[in-house]
Amino acid sequence: MSRITPELLQTLHTSADLYDAKLDRHFEVHARDGKLYQSEYQTDAQGKEIFRNTQKLDWIIGAGANGLGALAERDHYLFQAPLSFYSKTGTWGPSPGYEFGDYGFNRPILAGCISCHSGRPRPVPETNGKFETPPFTQVAVGCENCHGPGAAHIHAMDSGDNSDNGSMIVNPADLSMDLANNICMSCHQTGNIRVFQEGKTYQDFRPGTPLDHVLSILMVPPDKASPPQADHLEHFYSMTLSKCYRSSGGRMGCITCHNPHVEPTQAEAPAYFNAKCMTCHTQQSCTLPNVARQRTTPADNCIGCHMPKRDVQVISHSSITNHRILARSDESFPESAFHQTTAALPDLIHLDPVPGSKEDVVPPLTLLQAYGELAATRPEYVAPYLKVLTQLEQTAPDSALVQAALGRRDLKSGKLPEAVDHLQRAVKLGSQQATVYGDLAEATTRLGQPEEGLALLQKATALDPFNPQLQRNLVARLIAMKQYTNALAAMEHYLEIFPQDSYIRKMLTLARGEPSP
Repeated sequence: MSRITPELLQTLHTSADLYDAKLDRHFEVHARDGKLYQSEYQTDAQGKEIFRNTQKLDWIIGAGANGLGALAERDHYLFQAPLSFYSKTGTWGPSPGYEFGDYGFNRPILAGCISCHSGRPRPVPETNGKFETPPFTQVAVGCENCHGPGAAHIHAMDSGDNSDNGSMIVNPADLSMDLANNICMSCHQTGNIRVFQEGKTYQDFRPGTPLDHVLSILMVPPDKASPPQADHLEHFYSMTLSKCYRSSGGRMGCITCHNPHVEPTQAEAPAYFNAKCMTCHTQQSCTLPNVARQRTTPADNCIGCHMPKRDVQVISHSSITNHRILARSDESFPESAFHQTTAALPDLIHLDPVPGSKEDVVPPLTLLQAYGELAATRPEYVAPYLKVLTQLEQTAPDSALVQAALGRRDLKSGKLPEAVDHLQRAVKLGSQQATVYGDLAEATTRLGQPEEGLALLQKATALDPFNPQLQRNLVARLIAMKQYTNALAAMEHYLEIFPQDSYIRKMLTLARGEPSP
């Protein structure tokens, strides 16, 4: 992460103009007065602008190996800019994720993303992209991300209190390999779902302590019909599937090959990593004749053959190293890859269990969140979700998360009074999530209490002001209640935030009695 300054602009490509035919949108990048801007706009058949949205960019994100992204800061929220710069092509193009839709300048930056791309971010809990002021106390990833909090360590040393390992500076090389891997996995291993333990955030993880005390990383078990294919941020799991890792008896880990303090150049990388390979292997280990190895470009490159780069499926113009070390390119997956679940957790793989724990038990509240998110796209997780929710209804009735989930369950099944009871209880227990207020608004409205439902929906939009669905629901609710003046104001406010929305623009034109363009 870097704040955009006139000095930084000297190192960047700051001019671009492109058209996306699928979206019918024009995009521009330009610098002015030491600042960087991006614009999105649309024109009609005569070339007249229908709308234009120009935003000043405040931050550059990325190391530049694959490219650079840009962030805009507005009203204490951070947003991804619609264009990113791609190093491979030397051009600006749609940012990662923008191939799925036109998000304009309103795609919030979430804590799960920014916590791995910056040193000390300050996201506001239970919000969708809101940050404290300033949003970062350390911009770039730095020493504390891997070694622990310096101020806490100094305090512990000054006071003579060495009892709290979470406040101590650690050297990952002196940790068990599992705990050292946990540090890397906090950013370099996503799985299918990452769930915080109750009350925890990214800021609670301390190097040298088990990652699972803060964050559980869970994965849908692969099968032979759908073997593991993802490379992007699946480095640890990919490594565990390699013969090198499985034969090491737990001695191999991320820092076996990587030194975070040393980043070899592209020209230096083959020899640098060859030396790493030779700590376990010899020249005679390779079955390819030396003459053939010398013909490769660069010559005799271990990682070029056994850890080839391939395109990142979710990011355009980008490639990443496959960390599943292959003896041959057609090597099949080990049989163990398809038998990684346990009797206690038969439908998910727990990628970061507490090192040395005899029983790998994932708390029911963690499972509730994991199953709930997975169920949105994987119907097989609906039944486990409802089962654990029923269990928690009895064992954790004072959890706001549980009450919110019960409320949504009853809302979907049409049990409106029960839904209201659960959702109101979630609010009383401290929930400040916009989704809870949105569900409560829907339930009360359907029960014939439109004024109360409107107030709750307005509360939801205040908690998540850049959520287009909530804002559109508010417009629809005002129209249904025949509050046309307020509906007109809500549409005007909506288009100030989401000017690219042609549907609401047409509605506003009709509401004003203006001729259609």
